Amino acid sequence: MSDGALDSGLPGGVAVSRLRVYDWPASDGLRGGSPHLHTASSEAYVVLAGRGKVQTLSSQGFASTDLVPGTIAWFTPGTVHRLINDDGELDILTVMSNAGLPEAGDAVLTFPMTVLQDPDGYARNAALPQTVGQSRSADAARVRRDLALEGFAELRAGAAQDLEGTLSRLYSAAALLVGGRTASWQRLVESGPSVQVRETEAQLDALAAGLPGIMTGSGIREAIQGAEPRYGMCGLLTTWDFGL
Repeated sequence: MSDGALDSGLPGGVAVSRLRVYDWPASDGLRGGSPHLHTASSEAYVVLAGRGKVQTLSSQGFASTDLVPGTIAWFTPGTVHRLINDDGELDILTVMSNAGLPEAGDAVLTFPMTVLQDPDGYARNAALPQTVGQSRSADAARVRRDLALEGFAELRAGAAQDLEGTLSRLYSAAALLVGGRTASWQRLVESGPSVQVRETEAQLDALAAGLPGIMTGSGIREAIQGAEPRYGMCGLLTTWDFGL
């Protein structure tokens, strides 16, 4: 059996999770999750049920994209995104590049700049309690969401006047927050996505030479869905254990 594709995660080195978007109302009357960005990973939404939208702020400016069953929407690192749950039923399968990085702190919440520029203050506000009941966990997640919305409003106001400058300040703060983690991220990428790229390149060489290559190690694996969802940035998050 090959040590490559089967033992390095899902095809393409991606990660998947199920996201039932929060229906908590915010100060602007919209219901949804915490705006944030990813510093190194792209993300895609496959809408399973419900209706809503995703608000984004990127080098393209501010946008609002409708989400209905069957929609696939995706965005690149640095794109600030906020999910909005219009009918209370928005249910999404998320697909992330660089499996492992998002779970290792790739995401940065859009707290006000004074918080983003204070690593200790950011860590305090971003963390959720791990040993309290559901109601207190939900309360903490909601407080965190509201603080991220406060910063998101500041970003939108700034971007309306100076998009490039506003994003530059945001990205610089985000880079400083995550910069100390990149050595461990390199190891995650090397053990997952990079393995699959190298194996595919080797397989193309084998096929060109008329050889079966990795087909001789064909096989199947399965993953088990986690029993309990947890409070994520945008909603109740269900993940799968790939045993990697």
